[in-house]
Amino acid sequence: MNEPNSALSAESGWRRARSGLSLPEVHGSISPRAGASVWRRAAAFAGPGYLVAVGYMDPGNWATSLAGGSAYGMTLLVVVLMSSLMAMLLQALCARVAVATGRDLAQACRDAFPRPVGYMLWLLAELAICATDLAEVIGTAIGLNLLFGIPLEIGVVLTALDVALILFLQTVGFRWIEAFVVAMLGVIAVCFIVQIGLADPNWGSVIRGFAPTTEIVTNPGMLYLALGIIGATVMPHNLYLHSGILMTRRLGDTPAEKRESLKFATWDSSIALGVAFFVNASILVLSAASFHDRGQFDITELGQAHALLQPLLGAAIAPTLFAIALLCCGLNSTVTATLAGQIVMEGFLSIRLAPWLRRLITRAIAILPAIVVTIIYGDEGTAHLLILSQVVLSLQLPFAVVPLVMFTADRRKMGEFVAPLWMTALAAITALIIIVLNVRLIIEAAGLL
Repeated sequence: MNEPNSALSAESGWRRARSGLSLPEVHGSISPRAGASVWRRAAAFAGPGYLVAVGYMDPGNWATSLAGGSAYGMTLLVVVLMSSLMAMLLQALCARVAVATGRDLAQACRDAFPRPVGYMLWLLAELAICATDLAEVIGTAIGLNLLFGIPLEIGVVLTALDVALILFLQTVGFRWIEAFVVAMLGVIAVCFIVQIGLADPNWGSVIRGFAPTTEIVTNPGMLYLALGIIGATVMPHNLYLHSGILMTRRLGDTPAEKRESLKFATWDSSIALGVAFFVNASILVLSAASFHDRGQFDITELGQAHALLQPLLGAAIAPTLFAIALLCCGLNSTVTATLAGQIVMEGFLSIRLAPWLRRLITRAIAILPAIVVTIIYGDEGTAHLLILSQVVLSLQLPFAVVPLVMFTADRRKMGEFVAPLWMTALAAITALIIIVLNVRLIIEAAGLL
C-alpha cells in the first residue's frame, strides 16, 4: 500500500494505491457465521442486488414504458429483455471489480486514470445521479397527487422530506435498508400481477413482442423511446452503487473465499434483476393491453394513465394499485440514489459528506427544474421531463460502462479474477450497442438524418 506510484503502475496496473473504504460506516459489517451452510452463506449476500434492481424500475422507467406500450404495443418488449440481459452482465462485472480489487467502480476510476479524466467521470456520474433524482422527484410527486390529491407543486417540495427516511434507515442498520427495499418491491410486484390480470393481454402478442425488429432502429420515435428504456434500465449510477454496497459484505481474503463471494453476489444481482425485468415488462404489457389495444396511442403522462385505467379495465382498484406501485418506486429510488451519490463522491474525490447534507444538495438540484416545469407546463411538461431524464441517463452510460469493461479485462488489475474472454466480448458488444444508439439519437436530435 505504501509502494511508489511507478511501482504500482508497473506491477498492478493502478496509478494510485487503494485508499479509504467504500461506505466506511458499514464496510464488511455483514458476513455469514463461521461454519454456516452454503445456503446461509448465500443468504448473507442476498440484498445488494435488490437495491440495484430498484434503479431498473424507477418512475422514469414508468414514463418510457407507458409511452412505448401505448404508442407501439408489445414491439418494444424485446428492448426491455435486451436491457435486462445487458444489466445482468454489467452488474456481474461490477461485482467482479469489487471482489477482485477491493475497490468500488468510482475508486477504481480514480486510481486508474489521470486526475483530469477522473474529475470528468465524476462530473458525468453526478449528472446521471441528478437526472435519476429528477425522475424520482416527479414520480413521487405524481404518486402523492394520485393517492392523496396533493398538488404537484407541493408534492415536489415534500419530496425533500425523504431525507428523514434515509437518516432513520441508516441508523437502524444496512440490513433494514435492504428489508425496506425488498418489501416495497414485493408490493410493486403484487400490484402489477393484479393489474395484468385485469388487463387480460393477448399472450400471443406478448410472446411476439420479444422478437427483434429493424423498425426499432429505423423509426425515430421508436428509437427515442427504446433508448429511453435502455437509459431507464441500464443506469450509470447503478454500476457505481453495486460495486460499493457489496463492500458491506465480508468478501474474504483468500482466492477461494473471493470466488465464493463473487458467485453469491452474481446470483443475488441476477435474480433481483429478473424481478426488475418482470416489473418493467409488466408496465409495458399493461400499457399496450390497456391503451394501445383500445385505441389510446398517446399515453405519455402517469396521471393520464391512472385516470384511464378504471374506465378501460372496469375495476376501481386498478388506478389505486397503479398509484401505490408508483409511490413505492419513488420511495425505493430515493434510498438507492442517496447511497449511489455517497459512493460516487467518496470514491472519486475522497470527500465525505453527511448523508442528510448530500441528499439535500442533490434533491435541491432536482427540485428546481421540476418545480419550474410543473408550474409552467403542468402534467404534460413533467411527462416529457421524465422521458428526457432517461435519455440523459443513457447518454452517460458509455462513460461508466467503458471503464468497467476495461478494468475487468485487465489481468494486471484483476489477477485471477479477470473476466473470461466471452464475458468481455459480450460486455464490449453491449458498450458498442449503447454508444451506437446514443450517436444515432444525437444525430436524429440534430436533424441531420
